[in-house]
Amino acid sequence: MKRLGILASHRGTNFQAIIDACQSGKVNATPVLAISNNSKSEALARANRSGIATLHLSSQTHCSSTAIDSAMLDALQAHEVDLVITAGYMKKLGPKTLKAYERKIINVHPSLLPKHGGKGMFGMKVHESVIQSGDLQTGITIHWVDKEYDTGPIIAQQVVAVEPNDTALSLAKKVLTHEHNLLIETLATLMPDWSDI
Repeated sequence: MKRLGILASHRGTNFQAIIDACQSGKVNATPVLAISNNSKSEALARANRSGIATLHLSSQTHCSSTAIDSAMLDALQAHEVDLVITAGYMKKLGPKTLKAYERKIINVHPSLLPKHGGKGMFGMKVHESVIQSGDLQTGITIHWVDKEYDTGPIIAQQVVAVEPNDTALSLAKKVLTHEHNLLIETLATLMPDWSDI
């Protein structure tokens, strides 16, 4: 069974979806480590309630981004993590972690990349950008993580319609529901073939 490391900064709703899917057998994996740059994140609380190891890494715990990168890699390797999932993680990953886990880190982004992606495009900012653009559709993208923001090879996408009366808030809620489903479907598909990647 593959071992998952989850990186999250705030609520951790995708993390909870992963926990539930692993416990129910929908995904043939087990979350073994949760890392957050926010010591008070709900993601860490969710991990604690489920008996999953947690780690807080930020400028409060380490003096530099290089030190955080090294600590992250050490923790992932110590917990024998096979696949890393960045689910609402607001920090860029360091070069050591990216190299060691090349094509073993996936990200969930709430738009149809390459639209509405890149540095600073996260959370409500993405949905506000979609509304302001006048796009008739948005969606979710799951992709491999590389050294730039939201540029790695795409694994899966799902389209979500933008209705005339949608606001950034209503769009965020709609996209999130589909986001959970697509993430679990993608993980379930990915796990059996993981040894071939």
